[in-house]
Amino acid sequence: MSDVSVSPHGDDFSQAPRASEETETQIAPLPRISIQAFCETEEFAGMIEEAAADRRLTRTVTKTQMGGMTAALEAFRDKPTPNLLVIETSGARELLFRQLESLAAFCDSDTKLVVIGNENDIKLYRDLLKLGVSDYIVKPFGILTFIRQLSSLYSGEVAQGLGRTIGVVGAKGGVGASTIAHNLGWAITRSLKTQGIIVDLDLPFGTTALDFNQDPPQGVADAIYSPDRIDETFIDRLMVKCSDRLSILSAPATLDRLYDLPETAIDATIDILRSTTPVIILDIPHQWMAWTRHVMTAMDELVIVTAPDLANLRNARNLIQTLKTLRRNDHPPHVILNTVGLPKRPEISPVEFAKTLDAGPLIVSPFDAKLFGSATNNGQMVEEIDPSAQIVSLLSSLGYQLMGRTPPSVVKTGPIGAMLARLGLKKTSLAQNA
Repeated sequence: MSDVSVSPHGDDFSQAPRASEETETQIAPLPRISIQAFCETEEFAGMIEEAAADRRLTRTVTKTQMGGMTAALEAFRDKPTPNLLVIETSGARELLFRQLESLAAFCDSDTKLVVIGNENDIKLYRDLLKLGVSDYIVKPFGILTFIRQLSSLYSGEVAQGLGRTIGVVGAKGGVGASTIAHNLGWAITRSLKTQGIIVDLDLPFGTTALDFNQDPPQGVADAIYSPDRIDETFIDRLMVKCSDRLSILSAPATLDRLYDLPETAIDATIDILRSTTPVIILDIPHQWMAWTRHVMTAMDELVIVTAPDLANLRNARNLIQTLKTLRRNDHPPHVILNTVGLPKRPEISPVEFAKTLDAGPLIVSPFDAKLFGSATNNGQMVEEIDPSAQIVSLLSSLGYQLMGRTPPSVVKTGPIGAMLARLGLKKTSLAQNA
């Protein structure tokens, strides 16, 4: 892998624009609850609809109605209230308090109430909390702020301890996505000195156990097919430690059954892992099924591995465009252009690939048969074969970024760097392996 990254305009990867600070903070997905919002303005009604489509609210059932507090009072005179009630109001303070007292007579005891208002007053906030309001949010605010506030009602400080999920998927079969996923997991746990786990979701053909020279009797399939048994202890028994910080949940890699999974089949496993492990790398197979699309959508970070040919370019572009819709409040996936410089193979140049893809910077990984071949055949990671290899530094740098951390920087050069420099592209700063 090279020491450079390419944007459509030749920008330095280290200076690539990121999403706002809001997106860098963990926001826990909301549980399976019903949400009903009563809006006074079309603008807030539109925000509710957009929030309902966010990946963190996929388990909720959300309804929107105009009319504000008046409509809410009328709606719940003879109907049960939802788990979470969101009401937009612009009335006077005295009127709001009277309406809340009336609403209290109809609300179920377990219903949480969030009031949306215009008045930025700490005394009002405290008075509302005394009346039993769960939260008061002052307009204007962004959609991620709104989602975070709703999430905090159910997760509190738990969100700060949630593990970060990183999905790695190939734009086409055979582009090295699994190899990148495994070495990325190794790099993150070593560079950031944190505990992590790699989950192999390529159930019939996964190679995680082979790449780490393991032969576990159980793995992720046992968790997927035993949802009633899943808890921290059960998952612990299925994991295999590959180093002092990295464990794996391997795929069965057998063809004695078909792996047609329900859309949410992986959710319970991911939920347990997020509550116990700082970083979870998911090796996602190159398939487009309901459950793989669901897993990709739910990731905190997504890495697409591709090769410099036309089919990969088309597939990567399709994936990115689709995921922009599914992950509308997240920044685009990171893209790794892998096996660049394979002898005698006609290739699309990294510059042209980046321009056509129009997805921000590309991370360029040159073909290195000896390094990767030796690692694969020995059941080792590339860092174990050659700790000074440039891929080690680059994966470490990428790991810092995926985890929302700032890496220490040191500039390196190499053959691909020289080639891209001649094309007018800039070198990026890399993190040393910690």
